[in-house]
Amino acid sequence: MKQAAKAIANGISLVFMFLPAACSGFGRAGSVFSFFAQWVCLFPGLPGNYLRIAYYFLTLRHCCLSSRISFGSYVNRSGTTIAEGVYVGSWCVLGQCEIGARTQIADHVQIPSGRRQHSRDDDQRMQGAAAGSFGTVTIGADCWIGTSAIVMENIGPRSTVGAGAVVTKPVPADTVVAGNPARIISGPTV
Repeated sequence: MKQAAKAIANGISLVFMFLPAACSGFGRAGSVFSFFAQWVCLFPGLPGNYLRIAYYFLTLRHCCLSSRISFGSYVNRSGTTIAEGVYVGSWCVLGQCEIGARTQIADHVQIPSGRRQHSRDDDQRMQGAAAGSFGTVTIGADCWIGTSAIVMENIGPRSTVGAGAVVTKPVPADTVVAGNPARIISGPTV
């Protein structure tokens, strides 16, 4: 019965989100995609969870309907992939990333599209995002990303990132990191 109710809720949400997804070219029209991603992030409660995941199912490179993205969180790059069973807490901003199955992301987490999004010209003036280098941050399966972490590098499967950590170097599988910058606390390389 519970699975049937979820399937119905997913179906209804897909119908509601079809028009916004179509207006964004199913994720290909960047500014329209962003507009609707920010719009749908503000829908509260359980209906909002279903509507957000339906929008991303229709617009991201890959997104499973079994995942959840909470109130206030949004994805700002349509090339993102979200595997099955992923949970994203409230007020998160996800750039270009690949999130593995069953990974849990706490509230206020930021995952920008790599570490080199903004560059300077020869006179050291900021050139803005258009001149930057956007990458893809990969977070493996079965990871935990703590509250207010900033993840700018890849995280190996089954790893934990402590609350408030700033990840600027790749994290191996089965590792716990914490701090700013994030350092290995426990794992195979300690």
